[in-house]
Amino acid sequence: MRFPRALPSFILWSAVYACPAPSQDANITSDALQLLDQGRCLFRSMLPSDTAVQVLVCVFVVMTIISLIINGCTLFSLGSSEDLSWEPRFALLKNLIVSDVLLIVTQGPTVAYCLLQKTTLPYGAWCISQFFINTVCVFCTILTITCMALERYLYVCKAIYYLVILTTKRLYFIIGLTWLISLSFSVVIAALLSLGHQSSLLGKPIMGLLCEPDTLEAHLGFPRSCAVFRKVVGLTVTLLCICSYSFSYIRMYQEARNAVQPFQQVNKRARKTVMFYCSMLLLQLLPIFLKIGSDALWELEGNMAMFRSLDYTGDWTSAGTLHIMLLVMLQVPPCINPLVYGLRNREVREALPRLLRRRRRDNR
Repeated sequence: MRFPRALPSFILWSAVYACPAPSQDANITSDALQLLDQGRCLFRSMLPSDTAVQVLVCVFVVMTIISLIINGCTLFSLGSSEDLSWEPRFALLKNLIVSDVLLIVTQGPTVAYCLLQKTTLPYGAWCISQFFINTVCVFCTILTITCMALERYLYVCKAIYYLVILTTKRLYFIIGLTWLISLSFSVVIAALLSLGHQSSLLGKPIMGLLCEPDTLEAHLGFPRSCAVFRKVVGLTVTLLCICSYSFSYIRMYQEARNAVQPFQQVNKRARKTVMFYCSMLLLQLLPIFLKIGSDALWELEGNMAMFRSLDYTGDWTSAGTLHIMLLVMLQVPPCINPLVYGLRNREVREALPRLLRRRRRDNR
């Protein structure tokens, strides 16, 4: 969620004046206590209810565990099966799972820790590291999904040339390229973001439970070059994914319809398959769509219009609520990706029990 630029001054004012002064402690400096109180005040402004905090802790812990179990089982079945490991679509799926696991490991525990401590995340080494890893993983996930759609298009529409085009060497090159492009974009974003870095900001709480782009940019004073580059690159990669996905599945549906024109039942099945994967793509990209939409609205409205129409209490409460909703939605793609692209396939479902039985026999 894109926080208005007028919010930081109001939030800092609330943290300093609206909250009780920190108590003196011999082992902790007054500055540290003040920063802790600011973080707790920011947290309470977003989540004033203890019941909501407890529910969110359960949600993030359960979603993190479920995601790790599902991704772990799928990766285990793909990595241990000689029949599946050579197929390009499953090699791309393993790449997607690695990206999702890195994403959920850095996001889930971080948010759960902030919820348990009832404070926002402080700006520091872990905040920057988590932001960088998440940026890399988000770009890698989108690019991998794009490659998976194109791979299915080649398999269905260009079956004769499939193995000639997607050789093992080219497949590994594509996987490496997804990580290289993601790292390059993330390094540039982090370098531009560092222009707003000041040592005095270290340790201060940010306006969120996770170091996502909007909260970090707000904390660093909204460096314009970073925001513009991030929005342009993010929009371009997202549009590339949508166009490639739409082209691939529409062409596959057309091929299936033309091949079995007399059999309307098969056409319905092809139509349902296309609708399923397109709806799953929309669900996976929903957090990105919200970010793009909020960024576009912010650019259109501008600073002064936002500042004049700003209702501090209402807008900050809404921004905090949308921030929490975005964090919950960010946990959804890592949970559904292995189900959509892995366990939904009959080959993967059949491989997992065989591998478990084989492990039991080996242990005996």
